Amino acid sequence: MRKIQRLAAVGAMAALTVALSGCSNSEQASTVTPSAAAPTSVATSSGVTHISDIFGPACSQVPTSGEGSARGMVDDPVATAASNNPLVSTLVSAVEDAGLVDTLNGAQALTVLAPFNGAFETIPADTLDKMLADKPTLAKILTYHVTDKRYDAEGLVGAGSITPLAGGSVTVAGTADAPTFKGAGNDAAANTLCGNIPTKNATVFLIDTVLMPAM
Repeated sequence: MRKIQRLAAVGAMAALTVALSGCSNSEQASTVTPSAAAPTSVATSSGVTHISDIFGPACSQVPTSGEGSARGMVDDPVATAASNNPLVSTLVSAVEDAGLVDTLNGAQALTVLAPFNGAFETIPADTLDKMLADKPTLAKILTYHVTDKRYDAEGLVGAGSITPLAGGSVTVAGTADAPTFKGAGNDAAANTLCGNIPTKNATVFLIDTVLMPAM
């Protein structure tokens, strides 16, 4: 299997590091959402969010125009929307390798916890290569990031845990303006970099860690 483009991942990680270190810069964050601290409007009980609900310290790194922008992703199903966003190109390649594009695009309502490119760089290279080469294992890990109920941030924190498509559970903690997610196989929780991102059939949360199920 071809290797994931690590140079792209390193570049994205560096960009997000800059964003996280300067998240107090309100001028930069305003390119995507009026506030990088919390949603500015209340999402519906169905978990469907709007562009004005997007929040998080790295939202300013989401493209501001084109199909990969927040506005451009709204009308596309989630796998297609993600394929246009350079911050999750590593994840997109893995989804394609695992044959999950049609599964994700064809679902009616999903919540997707999407690791940004740099999250994959924290996995040892030999472990990552084995994971990518084993399609059943790869599919299990990727579907561990997806649940078939649509949540906004407030709904996720209120639920306390979610049941992913892969089975098991993911623990949700933190607050509605800073949810965290911990997989059964993770030592530490993942943080939300940019949340409440709407697509046609899913609400997406960009996170900083690859979640691991109990293997």
